[in-house]
Amino acid sequence: MTQTAQTIAARLDRLPMTRRLWRLVLLISLGAGFEFYDIFFTAYVAPGMVKAGLFTPQSLGPFGGLTDLLGKGPATFVFATFAGLFVGAILFGALADRLGRRRVFLGALAWYSITTCILAFQKTGFALDVWRFISGVGLGVQMVTISTFLSEIVPRQVRGRVFAVNQVISFSAVPVVAFLAWVLAPHRPLGLEGWRWVMLIGSAGALAVLAIRGLIPESPRWLARQGRIEEANAITTAMESAVAAEAGGVLPSIMPLSDERLTSGSFAEIWKAPYGKRVVVLSVFNFFQAIGFYGFAAWVPTLLVAQGVTVTTSLYWSFIIAIANPIGPLLGFFVADRIERKWSIVLAAISVAVFGLLFAAQRQPVPLIICGVAITLASNWMSFSFHNYQSEVFSTSIRARAVGFVYSWSRLSAACTGLMIGALLHAGGTGAVFALIAFAMAMVVLSIGLFGPPTRGKALEEICP
Repeated sequence: MTQTAQTIAARLDRLPMTRRLWRLVLLISLGAGFEFYDIFFTAYVAPGMVKAGLFTPQSLGPFGGLTDLLGKGPATFVFATFAGLFVGAILFGALADRLGRRRVFLGALAWYSITTCILAFQKTGFALDVWRFISGVGLGVQMVTISTFLSEIVPRQVRGRVFAVNQVISFSAVPVVAFLAWVLAPHRPLGLEGWRWVMLIGSAGALAVLAIRGLIPESPRWLARQGRIEEANAITTAMESAVAAEAGGVLPSIMPLSDERLTSGSFAEIWKAPYGKRVVVLSVFNFFQAIGFYGFAAWVPTLLVAQGVTVTTSLYWSFIIAIANPIGPLLGFFVADRIERKWSIVLAAISVAVFGLLFAAQRQPVPLIICGVAITLASNWMSFSFHNYQSEVFSTSIRARAVGFVYSWSRLSAACTGLMIGALLHAGGTGAVFALIAFAMAMVVLSIGLFGPPTRGKALEEICP
């Protein structure tokens, strides 16, 4: 890292977290909110699509032969979602290292709006799966870019709280989509099935976020690593001026930072020490965390139906459970920078396993809802912790590439999880599903607890010396 680029990073890290920086976090997080809306509407529109006969062998076309194994549930749709996310993350995640965080963030959001609009008008299960895959490619790029973007523009001492706020806003989309599905899915406003309206609303909302693109600057850290020092300096200076005005006119002194390791930005660089071990650990972690996270979140109404609840009632109960989604990271805001990130992940994984097994044993409304809320809180605590964690442990020039690679294994896992849960639910009920989730959480505890590096309170450049 050149001395000038190092100084840019040090200037960013000394800034107090005033309204100017929180506003920037909010704008980026609004974009993430529509990504979460899209990922999670799968759970809430699935019963309506099943009821419409879109997952029969005839409607699925080439995928029709899978219904004997998976039943007539939404397993192929879930698979298509996460297969697209996997391709987007592993093949195109590095675009943000080449083209910039801002450009890729906005481009992926536009991709989501257009492809989801097309998705909403498909008439067969096969066409739905194809367009769901295409939409997922853009989402895969977006999720990688957001984590990379946020970690680079906020001071070290508040990264945990920033990611907590990011996920409070992002997960607020989940009760919104659950509410819309509960209200719209049983009906046909203007002659169009309610679940199609749920998709269209998300698509239209994302266009509004694109309208605020002028308020989002490029990452100065990324610009500096590209040799675009004047642009990096101009953006940093503007941020300093705005923050200083809000903080009383005086900024803290600039503290020297350790050199960040120089890298070429190539794929081979992510395998060199100290990153190679981190890539392996986080790849294993991501593969298994997705089984617990999406094994429940993407199947809530369907799992409730399997417990003997009617489709309409399951959507109502799912909405109640979904309200808890932003509460997990909201609670985490108060302790995110006080607890080492890796131990937050470990404790959250243990909680998911315990409450998941309890959920499988319940049949009455109150215990089911309580266990569902507890799983949701723990899952989302784990989510904001690991999104922060995996974006901290790689250097600026390979951050998006490395995060895209390790995160892609969660996408692949979630794609396979959709098929596995469809088969397990069909063969062994919810008990078999949550046994799988408990095993996955045990693997999360082992991988991060034993091999994950500490990061709390450190500058990005110190974590990657």
